[in-house]
Amino acid sequence: MAPSRLSLALAEARLPVDGPVAVFAPTVETDLSALPRDRVQVISRDATVHAAFPAHDCRTLAEGPFAAALVIVPRAKALARALLAEAVACCPEGLILVDGQKTDGVEALFKACRSRVAVLGQVTKAHGRAFWFRAAPDFDDWQAQPAEVAGFRTLPGVFSADGIDPGSALLAQHLPEKPGRFVADLGAGWGFLAAQALATAGIEELHLVENDAAALDCARVNVPDPRARFHWADATRWDPPMLFDTVLMNPPFHQGRKGAPDLGVAFITAAARILQPRGQLVLVANRHLPYEAALQAGFATLDEIAGNNRFKILAATRPTRRRR
Repeated sequence: MAPSRLSLALAEARLPVDGPVAVFAPTVETDLSALPRDRVQVISRDATVHAAFPAHDCRTLAEGPFAAALVIVPRAKALARALLAEAVACCPEGLILVDGQKTDGVEALFKACRSRVAVLGQVTKAHGRAFWFRAAPDFDDWQAQPAEVAGFRTLPGVFSADGIDPGSALLAQHLPEKPGRFVADLGAGWGFLAAQALATAGIEELHLVENDAAALDCARVNVPDPRARFHWADATRWDPPMLFDTVLMNPPFHQGRKGAPDLGVAFITAAARILQPRGQLVLVANRHLPYEAALQAGFATLDEIAGNNRFKILAATRPTRRRR
């Protein structure tokens, strides 16, 4: 097998032989085999990534200092810059290596870095680029800055960081009048939908389940209600403390830039698994997404209760899937 772009870059850049190495924002597909596992600290706010690297020291926040750092470029420009600024801050005068795809903006990041520091080397391959340089205190202005959206706190890279998602806004207008005592919000993001749901009478506990630790940290600020419970977890694999009367969700249907409607189906399957026998699922989805078959297979009833030309609100009741 031909060596990957990252392995070629690591060989040419020559990491220091001693000292810890930070890896920022790897995906589940990132190959870390060329790195010294006993010296690597994986920094990711993604619960799925933590599960994918059980043999590594995984953290949500970097605990440096480090001798070197590797930054895997994410899709969100502001997050990419914030990660690079964090890497530089944690790695005084160490080696910084950046790797990413052109479709994720690595070319623009490369040009911006080259205007600030001397790039020591680069490798281009497989529609992407890796490059490296010595850390220098020239990236402080790229550090992550919280933003405010309609009174809610967000951070770079979280879903809908710059505004309330229109699908979630539509779902908030069609929440069930009688959600029951125990409610779960799968893929809760920074807490917009949960905050709206908690205005409904009768809810005793609302469990927010979110894969992105940064989004969940925002949710803790945005949903100060004592009835809220926060869970950092992959919603499709989450083991809940109870069965729920209602599940709400705006399920993701992308992984990076790739469409992944199967992810939404996995959310539906998870909802059926964690609901009471007479429980209900209410979700919003883009109009074109084919979720009806999964809902019909997993629930006794299904109705489209609202929608427009972009979105549909689907309500399903009485899950029929056998629970494990």
